[in-house]
Amino acid sequence: MSRIGKKPIPLPKGVEIKIGEEIEVKGPKGRLTVAIPEGIQVRQENGILNILRDSDKHAAKHGLVRALTANAVTGVSTGFTREIDVVGTGYRMEMKGARIVAFSLGYSHAVEFYLPEGVDAKVEKLTHLVLTGHDKQLLGQVCANMRFLRPPDPYKNKGVRYTGEVLRKKAGKAGAGGK
Repeated sequence: MSRIGKKPIPLPKGVEIKIGEEIEVKGPKGRLTVAIPEGIQVRQENGILNILRDSDKHAAKHGLVRALTANAVTGVSTGFTREIDVVGTGYRMEMKGARIVAFSLGYSHAVEFYLPEGVDAKVEKLTHLVLTGHDKQLLGQVCANMRFLRPPDPYKNKGVRYTGEVLRKKAGKAGAGGK
């Protein structure tokens, strides 16, 4: 039996579940849906959601559906947060309106990043950005796309990185400083 798949999902107050062809999770932060593949069953009893599988043939999907459902329940009740830092001389970011983040990353122009619906951003300092949203998958993809604008450079320790991400600084060429 899958260790993750057999864990029950407690439903917080204010979260409603509709089970049909897919699981529809509705809460104060929004609405999400999770597909139910063949061989997986969902049961709701006394404020607890259980994910069951028909046979061991469907073991791979069992834990996946449980994890996606748990993320949906957490997202619509409390939401998710990711933080991004911009490191480098002259690197900074600012909000333009409610849906655009403008990055200054050493290019000849500012890079404007449009936020999709469901993701909100707040610039706390010129170099620190806090992203919030109810869909964990969408939030992670937006952060990855922002990081791709200027990936962290291991030689100069500059770029866009997740808060708390540790980079190992590389030495570079051995004879570079000799001239």
